[in-house]
Amino acid sequence: MKTSNCLARGSMIWMVTTILVSALLWSSCQRQQVEESSNVMESDVVIYGGTSAAVTAAVQVVKMGKSVIMVSPDNHLGGLTSGGLGFTDTGKKEAIGGLAREFYHRVWRHYQDDTAWKWQQRSEYGNKGQGTAAIDGDKRTQWIFEPGVAEQIFEDFIAENNITVYRDEWLDRESGVVVENGNIQSITTLSGRTFNARVFIDATYEGDLMAAAGVSYHVGREANEVYGETWNGIQVGTLHHKHWFMSDISPYKNPGDPSSGVLPLISNEDPGIKGQGDKRIQAYCFRLCMTNHADNRKPFPRPVNYDSARYELLARVFATGRRDHFEKFDPIPNRKTDTNNHGPVSSDYIGMNYDYPEASYQRRAEIIEDHKNYQQGLLYFICNDPSVPADIQTAYREWGLAKDEFVDNDNWPHQLYIREARRLIGEYVTTEHDITSAYDTPESVGMGSYAMDSHNVQRYIKSDGYVQNEGDIGTKVEKPYRISYGSLTPKKEECENLLVPVCVSSSHIAFGSIRMEPVFMILGQSAATAAVLAIDENIALQDLSYKKLRSRLLEDQQVLELQ
Repeated sequence: MKTSNCLARGSMIWMVTTILVSALLWSSCQRQQVEESSNVMESDVVIYGGTSAAVTAAVQVVKMGKSVIMVSPDNHLGGLTSGGLGFTDTGKKEAIGGLAREFYHRVWRHYQDDTAWKWQQRSEYGNKGQGTAAIDGDKRTQWIFEPGVAEQIFEDFIAENNITVYRDEWLDRESGVVVENGNIQSITTLSGRTFNARVFIDATYEGDLMAAAGVSYHVGREANEVYGETWNGIQVGTLHHKHWFMSDISPYKNPGDPSSGVLPLISNEDPGIKGQGDKRIQAYCFRLCMTNHADNRKPFPRPVNYDSARYELLARVFATGRRDHFEKFDPIPNRKTDTNNHGPVSSDYIGMNYDYPEASYQRRAEIIEDHKNYQQGLLYFICNDPSVPADIQTAYREWGLAKDEFVDNDNWPHQLYIREARRLIGEYVTTEHDITSAYDTPESVGMGSYAMDSHNVQRYIKSDGYVQNEGDIGTKVEKPYRISYGSLTPKKEECENLLVPVCVSSSHIAFGSIRMEPVFMILGQSAATAAVLAIDENIALQDLSYKKLRSRLLEDQQVLELQ
């Protein structure tokens, strides 16, 4: 009898427990359905963008104990770092610390595994003759890598830190940013999702969130007189690198005959006066991952709307005897390249991106597709057009797209190289005086060290009737320089809870040095650190104690100055 009572009581307890668990599960499910149906998400920090800076910022927020959501227009994370730019523009590597250095350590770790070397032996790849040290064995870092390797490392960062990422979510730039009393309250995407946060970080290449929030920014080149600079503004007559016409080449369809019309992709406009400002921006291109390994090589495709006339100017360059077109086939592991622009007519689509920074999403998509068609047409022209010298054509046909990269995009990079778009005008504007260390830059949150580098901005007709490019600058930086916290924050009267670690507050030519992927990772981490500290104190970002910020940055191995 006692046993029966015990069994009965046990059965009743089991039934009650089951009912309670079911009720709790139902309640939880109902809450989840309500949250999902309301399409409103909340976290301490919301990061808009999917770039390398966005990932490091998100990781840092988690490491500091706060919640974070990444809202990414992109499906693939990492921006240019995973989008083809594997031959890293490092500058002085000792200036790279924190999560950025952790990324390059993970690259090194990946290539220590023999299975990582599928298309060549590890012994065949090293530091010699590559322009930059691929592998720092003593420091356990590797600076040159394949796109797929980079993307996997970024995905590992996301998974290890349980970071919530909403992909293919595009900011409603017209009415999706709610600002009250100088603070962004929420952002809404075109899908209807709304994201609330205490601090927002714009980590896009375009600066769409900062623009929609109404803060001050600039597009184009400032006149030299604005900040007392030398290398800003129009640079007619300045000839750096090798990206200019070294021979007299006619811009006209019938050489020497203006009445025959101008060849494609040459401007009829006056280029302007040296030192003056304009709204033009440096050229974009795709950084291609190419290979000459037959088993992994895909022939360059013939693009839609292919027109050989677009490349007549290149044929005329070849006819002068120039043979340096291959100089930026920079080698990355497994017999692949990070192929960049080189020469007066190459992958840079000069003058065809001026409206991109402010353009609608649809117009930007058209610009990106046009860049793709231009660059694919360039490759097809070199490999197939009878006007191309046989020696160049034969050599080029050994190359193709790498079959094992960008496999969901016909082996073409997902990311166009947006070298420059909008730039914040914030609490502090970094100029060439900071880059050259002529100024004692305050409140360092990271360092840069690459040359002040701008690609060509326009292609025009000189007064003597020949064609020339303008805007290419390459001015050496003598030593690493500091980047001020004020270059990440808008003016306080404009917005108190927004940070901008990519489209930073800087002049055109200063941004030409800052705009390197390791620096974006550094600034992403520093921006996140500032965000969390400001949340902890419930203060405006501009009121944050630099002493506290500096202490935490150093604790996390950021490099803030070098002797």
